Amino acid sequence: MTVTPVQIPPDSPHVQEVLDLIRRSFAYMDGRIDPPSSMHHLTLDALAAQAAAGEVWAIGAPVVASVVLTPRADVLYLGKLAVSEDLRGQGLARHLIEHAVRRARALGLSAVDLQTRVELVENHAAFARLGFRQVATTAHAGFDRPTSLTMRRTV
Repeated sequence: MTVTPVQIPPDSPHVQEVLDLIRRSFAYMDGRIDPPSSMHHLTLDALAAQAAAGEVWAIGAPVVASVVLTPRADVLYLGKLAVSEDLRGQGLARHLIEHAVRRARALGLSAVDLQTRVELVENHAAFARLGFRQVATTAHAGFDRPTSLTMRRTV
């Protein structure tokens, strides 16, 4: 399998594969995070719109790893990083993150940002090993406590 990420256009049949992978990959969070993952509100149309307005990248055919990238004012936002459960630990997430860093540089952006839920401490450690550091906490609407960490990797 080639590990070179391929950009998924909005009209690609692979958009459905990416959506299915995100749903499978984020399912373990159910009952662990509060509020529930925004993945539950993600639709095929919304993901296709993201592919049109931002970027959706995937590895494999069928898709086994994917990420959504959204350029912001000064950073590239990395969201919905997903890797097939049976292929975790093989560096696919690292490949996608390194790709995001290259995309940020190409777009003239200073950093890659992501958010991870407060409860997912194993994700905090994994992202730290990949060069990210915590720069902020945020709370979802209706919560009086932090629910997410913002982590940043400068490029």
